[in-house]
Amino acid sequence: METKEISQAVVSRLPRYYRYLGDLKDEGVERISSQELSKLMHVTASQIRQDFNHFGGFGQQGYGYNTEYLYREIGKILGLDHAHNMILIGAGNLGSALVGYMNYRNRGFFFKAAFDVNPAKVGTDIAGIPVYAMDQMADVIEREKIDIVVLTIPKQEAVKVAQVLAATPIRAIWNFAHCDLAVPDSIQVENVHLSDSLMRLSYNIRQHEEGRRKKKQ
Repeated sequence: METKEISQAVVSRLPRYYRYLGDLKDEGVERISSQELSKLMHVTASQIRQDFNHFGGFGQQGYGYNTEYLYREIGKILGLDHAHNMILIGAGNLGSALVGYMNYRNRGFFFKAAFDVNPAKVGTDIAGIPVYAMDQMADVIEREKIDIVVLTIPKQEAVKVAQVLAATPIRAIWNFAHCDLAVPDSIQVENVHLSDSLMRLSYNIRQHEEGRRKKKQ
């Protein structure tokens, strides 16, 4: 089935399945049923089966799922059977923290370089990753065969940088700037708004408190 036919709600759950299955595999669990996985993940067994059926099912009735096989197949669906080369634009606190998070390498994502407008940072490194001047970006993208660009810069600068990136062979942008980017359809964009996540958390806190107050009335 073509990826475009799969809803984003299903796609958004795949990394979580992958993470849980990875833990189960490491613990030596050879097979698991949708009911057992449901209890671990707090997702209904029906939802799990529906999600997996979009990609062929993977299981056998009365047997469940082979954990290692399912983990490997979901990894393929997520494109994790191929390495992805990345660069960082914006070597500040957030960018440095992202580069230093070693778990990316375990998933096949490799930072090859970082870029910054601050001359004091150019020529240094972050967790062993060299920091270059911005005018070297296009050359490094070509040389290192970069797939993904990570943007951790102010939104005004992100818009300008995106215009430059549109003329390069990159395939995706992981955008932490609080803005929408105008890029060709060939470049996939994943926007990460950290403040949005906090606001959702604030909303849930308020809803929980209101629910408790209503129960006391």
